Amino acid sequence: MHYLPASNRYQNMEYRRCGKSGIKLPLLSLGLWHNFGDVDVFENYRKIMHLAFDRGITHFDLANNYGPPYGTAESNFGRILKKDFLPYRDELIISTKAGYDMWPGPYGDFGSKKYLIASLDQSLKRMGLDYVDIFYHHRPDPETPLEETMGALDLIVRQGKALYVGISNYAAPEAAEAIRILKELGTPCLIHQPKYSMMERWVEGGLLDLLEAEGVGCIPFSPLAQGMLTNKYLKDIPKDSRAAKSTGHLQETQITEGALKQVRALDALAAERGQSLAQMALSWLLKDPRVTSVLVGASKPEQLADSLKCLDKMAFSPEELAEIESILS
Repeated sequence: MHYLPASNRYQNMEYRRCGKSGIKLPLLSLGLWHNFGDVDVFENYRKIMHLAFDRGITHFDLANNYGPPYGTAESNFGRILKKDFLPYRDELIISTKAGYDMWPGPYGDFGSKKYLIASLDQSLKRMGLDYVDIFYHHRPDPETPLEETMGALDLIVRQGKALYVGISNYAAPEAAEAIRILKELGTPCLIHQPKYSMMERWVEGGLLDLLEAEGVGCIPFSPLAQGMLTNKYLKDIPKDSRAAKSTGHLQETQITEGALKQVRALDALAAERGQSLAQMALSWLLKDPRVTSVLVGASKPEQLADSLKCLDKMAFSPEELAEIESILS
């Protein structure tokens, strides 16, 4: 089938400026961490991408080792791009990253210039692109000088392989230093991608303030705490859930009775607001103007359509916010 995007795709999405840059991002962006690998069904994730763009999601976020297997999310994204999205390339923000384990040996992990340059070259080949819009260093490397890692990001922009650069998983002190070095090099840091949700709030201890002061955007990942902030775990651990898999990022041990109690109370509050728990969790992140966009994943189009409904109810009363704090404390 030939894909024609919805003509009204920009009418129902709100876009927020990313820090002090020329870039605006949709309030929700699509993350391709899971569900786009070779283990997944091509026509299913193709439909997810169609729905995303039809609804004004212009930003697609990848990394070198997304899959599984490693690299396959980028290859599959490249196939869909070629088939359906090439005429719309200039309407899209495509990001990828390097920093975690990618290939064997000492040059396929962390933060060396060798790894970052080689990884992006591979990513561009897999996706069939000349450049990405944003290239991230995926996590800090305690052993490589930050000057080398940030110097590599600066070089990548000067080579025309990325338009902007970002960092991910950096704590406030490391982020401050990275932002300073990039500024001195003349390639400002566009955006930071931290793990942030109602259940994981470390960014509130200084990172959000730093990003605001420096004019850097913020795009949280894992906004639903690996599925904890959905209706999945309200009763127990379903057999097909991430927590039931021994390899998953959410382990059964994390789903304590205390956590379940919080999730049930949050779910009841969401119902009073006329939202699902997942929708409320997304709205809750977006209530902060320092959050540029929130990354959502989806295993089927219906799931993405459900997440998009969070945009219908973004406001919280002071009472609701106070109740959320008391549930979580």
